Parts: sequence; structure tokens; C-alpha cells
Amino acid sequence: MNENLLKRILIVNDDGVNASGIKALEEIARSLSDDVWVVAPEIEQSGKGHSVTLEDSLRFHKIDERHYAVSGTPTDCVILALHKIMKSQPPTLILSGINHGVNLAEDMTYSGTVSIAMEGGICHVPSIAFSQMLDSGKRTSDFSVAKKYGAKIVGSLVQKEWVLNSFYNVNFPATATKIKGVRLTRQGIRKSSEFYVEERKDLRARDYYWLSFKRTYETDVIKSDLEAIQQGYISVTPLQLDLTHEKIMTNFADELDQGF
Repeated sequence: MNENLLKRILIVNDDGVNASGIKALEEIARSLSDDVWVVAPEIEQSGKGHSVTLEDSLRFHKIDERHYAVSGTPTDCVILALHKIMKSQPPTLILSGINHGVNLAEDMTYSGTVSIAMEGGICHVPSIAFSQMLDSGKRTSDFSVAKKYGAKIVGSLVQKEWVLNSFYNVNFPATATKIKGVRLTRQGIRKSSEFYVEERKDLRARDYYWLSFKRTYETDVIKSDLEAIQQGYISVTPLQLDLTHEKIMTNFADELDQGF
């Protein structure tokens, strides 16, 4: 195990500093390191993606020596941790989550949990995002699956050579008794539209709307994160910051270069 990566761990989430998932992740981290810090949003920031606060001020307050609550987004938390709160001794590893519910396929484009790890990658700090599937119809989780396997996943990943500008997205099924193993997966693509809009009436008969997810798991991508979770595997997806579409670059580069 690469002890250097476990020397100082920063934990961030998007569900808020008091969420049960971040407490579960801190428990996992403390089994690996005696130097664990928490810098998290003071209120829930789900679905904020990789947004940063630019048109307003940010504040944080110190809960205790290694716990801080931030007024901004999950990405704000990473930036403040690295450039202010922990500037003199930066973290060697960033752990994100544990999110209430999975972050699979195109969820990654909306997810504050995944964006925390993305920002860690931008700042050249090895980072892993964690999410756990909820049982059908439930809004909360005891995170028993993540607690059982989380430290083993971290221990396995920190043994590998960390590739610059990369990070990991880990998703756990809902129930530990049905776990079949761990799969290294690709990012899936759902077949149907993810969002739907629910229209309601307020007490003054005015329309208002809730956005929600269909949470479909169909995919055409073999060995995808969607497939792994559906089949009872823990999904570990390596991601990168470079979003360039290599096939298009190869097919059209000469044509476009010559056209101007």
C-alpha cells in the first residue's frame, strides 16, 4: 500500500457536512489514516455539478480542529481546502461522498460528488468519489456496503500508479448480501431520457415543477457501471479530465485543418 497517499486525507461531499454518508466515509478514512480532515457544504448541494461561486462571497466556519463547513458548492469546498484551510499542508488524497444514491453514466455531468474528485484531479491530488445505491423506495441508507468494502477499495486503488489528470468513481450496490465482487467498468450511457418534469399546483393554484430522475439502467455499453450495479457488483470507473473525442479528432482533423 502507498502509505504516502494515505498520509493526509481530505473528505468532501455534496449532501452537507451533517449527512450520514460523510460520517460513514470519515469512519472508513480513519481506518486508513490518523490525519483526516472534513471540509463540506453547510447545507445540501446535490446536483450542483462542478459549479463554483464567482458572483458572491464565500464563508466557512470551523466546527473543530479538522472539521469545516462552507457556505458554497462542493467544488468551492475543495478549492478552499487546498488554497486556504489546508494550504500549508495539503491533503495527499481526496475522498468524496458517500453520496445518497448512485452516480452512474451521465449522472457524472450533474454530480457534485463526482465533481469533487474531478477538482481534485485538476489540482493534481489523487481523488476517489463514492456513492451507494438506495434500496427501492428508500431515501436514506445505513451505508453498510460502503463501510464493509470501502477501505479495501481505497487500499487497492492507492497501490496503483496514479495517472495524472485522472480520478475514480466508485458505486456500491444497495445490499451487502448480494455483492458478487468488484468490476473495473466504463462509464455507461442510458438508453432513455434521464429527466422528467412533474407539474403541481400550489395553494394559490399556481403551477410549480419538480425535476426528477427515471433512474433507468439499460445500456448498450459492455462492462459499464450501469451493468455492474444491476448485476450486483461494485463498480470502479477510472475517469479523466480530457473530454476530447479522439475518434472525431482522427476522422476529421485533416479535413477541418485544410478548410480554412
